[in-house]
Amino acid sequence: MDVKVYDVTLRDGAQGEGISFSVDDKIKIARRLDRLGISYIEGGWPGSNPKDLDFFRQMKNYQLQYARLSAFSSTRRPNVSVKHDNNIIALLAAEVPVVAIFGKSWDFHVLRALETTLEENLNMVRETVAFLKDKGLEVVFDAEHFFDGFKHNPDYALQVLAAAAGAGADCLALCDTNGGTLPWELAEIIKVVQTETRVPLGIHAHNDSGCGVANSLAALNMGIVQVQGTINNLGERCGNADLCSIIPNLELKMDKRCLPPGHLKRLTEVSHYVNEIANLPSPNNQPFVGSGAFAHKGGIHVSALLKDSATYEHINPEEVGNHRRVLVSELAGISNLLYKAKELGLDVNSYDAQTRAVIKQIKELENQGFQYEGADGSLELLLRKAFGQMGDFFQLQNLKIILEKQEDSDFVAEAFIKIQVGEQIVHTAAEGDGPVNALDNSLRKALTDIYPEISGMHLADYKVRVLDGNRGTAARVRVLIDSANEVEQWSTVGVSENIIEASWQALVDSINYLLMKTRIAGEQS
Repeated sequence: MDVKVYDVTLRDGAQGEGISFSVDDKIKIARRLDRLGISYIEGGWPGSNPKDLDFFRQMKNYQLQYARLSAFSSTRRPNVSVKHDNNIIALLAAEVPVVAIFGKSWDFHVLRALETTLEENLNMVRETVAFLKDKGLEVVFDAEHFFDGFKHNPDYALQVLAAAAGAGADCLALCDTNGGTLPWELAEIIKVVQTETRVPLGIHAHNDSGCGVANSLAALNMGIVQVQGTINNLGERCGNADLCSIIPNLELKMDKRCLPPGHLKRLTEVSHYVNEIANLPSPNNQPFVGSGAFAHKGGIHVSALLKDSATYEHINPEEVGNHRRVLVSELAGISNLLYKAKELGLDVNSYDAQTRAVIKQIKELENQGFQYEGADGSLELLLRKAFGQMGDFFQLQNLKIILEKQEDSDFVAEAFIKIQVGEQIVHTAAEGDGPVNALDNSLRKALTDIYPEISGMHLADYKVRVLDGNRGTAARVRVLIDSANEVEQWSTVGVSENIIEASWQALVDSINYLLMKTRIAGEQS
């Protein structure tokens, strides 16, 4: 590999606000990172909490194919023997082949945070690294606050690196711990460091100035051979440098290999997997791996895209495991509709009056508050119906919802529904935690015997947005529902002044979408 990727998602990433990985979560992520082909996986700080130590114990049951597992710790404490330091004892108990040791390289931190002397800090670095090397371990020395330290006292910052290098450190990772260094400052400092040491260098950038990725790429362009970061920019404060941007830039634009051949296509899957485990949404606009990273909305863009994708895409999305999306909205033209129709296998004539009527219909609906760019399921249903590709799988005959509340009790909701499927009339009722939940339960109950595939789908997300809040409780609302089964996830939309009506629209589209896909799959098999 030209560059070794050192992933700190399980340690630095876990320090991000709202993130709490269980041991099982960490094991799952570690195995997925290994499958991606990451060179090093830093699993945690065994001296800081029993959960991380348990993680390392359990990881002995798994064989990693590509990655070397690393454990993290500080140098020994001031005026304490290395072999008696609890952090170092716990580090050895992790029984991993690689350790990362951070030490202070900013004199301000040595004097104020550690409250020790500059010379003692050098001894702490030197003795800790030498002790671990004597145990046969690969040692990465993280020079904490290196760039801030160099700006304040370059001689001392370089002395800290020299102490680690002289003790046998295998890599010196230069850390922009506060994330405040700008790319041109970072480059000038690295030039000086490269004249002072022959030990391989790494970069560990934080994103507090929005420069985490830029700083990492600038360092790598100067010949640094190890890059540290997290999946999806997870981490304390503003996060660490995002490996989901660094890795594809290295492989596709800088011609530097950092993953096994063919593994870059797994990047989007890993990004979404980590966010799912962390219970975080995946940002649509995240570079390379976001669902909107290759989404096109403007009609002029799509017109050019139909001729050559390079007109509005900097890479082929499939190279990182993503895919192109064309959004149909009030900004759409004929080109957007043609692209979407082609994607769905619809036979559409660009000069056909029906095609233009569909575009007009979509724009009118979006003017009412519908948003099809975020509801691909509803859009596909609309297009297939407009071009005569499908009808309704059921029709509503009657719907009634009752809400009941007694003193000192919660609301109880019950939905009564009568629907028609072909010649059959189904009349049923169901309770729920609220009116929408009761409505969902009742509709499923009515249809599941006729369409068993409905039992395999579930509600993945439910969002409500008020569209014209100045109308108070009479405002229109837009309901977006994400549904999923074992095969895929889809989104549907409903709009109304009545939240129950909007929810009903989105729920009906959600079930119709599943039934449509099931029918199409059956016809193709």
